[in-house]
Amino acid sequence: MSDLFAPPDDASTPLAPDEKRDLIPTYIAYRSELNAAEHDNIVRGQEWALRRRHAILDERFVLELHRRMFGEVWRWAGRYRTTERNLGIAAWEIPIEMRKLLDDAKTWITAAAYPRDEIAVRLHHRLVRVHPFANGNGRHARLMADLVVMDLGGERFSWGGGSLRSADELRQRYIAALRAADNHDVAALVTFARS
Repeated sequence: MSDLFAPPDDASTPLAPDEKRDLIPTYIAYRSELNAAEHDNIVRGQEWALRRRHAILDERFVLELHRRMFGEVWRWAGRYRTTERNLGIAAWEIPIEMRKLLDDAKTWITAAAYPRDEIAVRLHHRLVRVHPFANGNGRHARLMADLVVMDLGGERFSWGGGSLRSADELRQRYIAALRAADNHDVAALVTFARS
């Protein structure tokens, strides 16, 4: 039996049946093949984003970035999810909350409400909490944070890449930092982003 749609861990959000049918490459039968296809697509999406001269805190850019990161693998890429999840807000609230988030981020920047790393990490955290897409939310939110911090004159985040820990341990630290941010303590998430 193929492990293609088995969640890789307890923290992953499973896809709805209709979303699974939106897989584009017909050769993919195993999770490892899906991971490789998504990785290659994400690399191309990152390259596009790093060459861009667009307004990052714009809903059209947010959607286009997701489409560029996942659109060669999933038909639903670049569109807000329409199904409910164990994470995130109700699907019908997504467009409203996304506009609020982008407006808040613009205000944080204009008012210099937080240091630049914290602005980017707060944006990342809220994106993950909204969970606007069927999949790829964390990867998309991390790239959005990278783009914002770079636009503000900072360096791209390493997101735990500087350590020699296992992928499982990194994911656990990342999830723990997200949960701390859920409780209004973003310090651990800022530290993780720069580790």
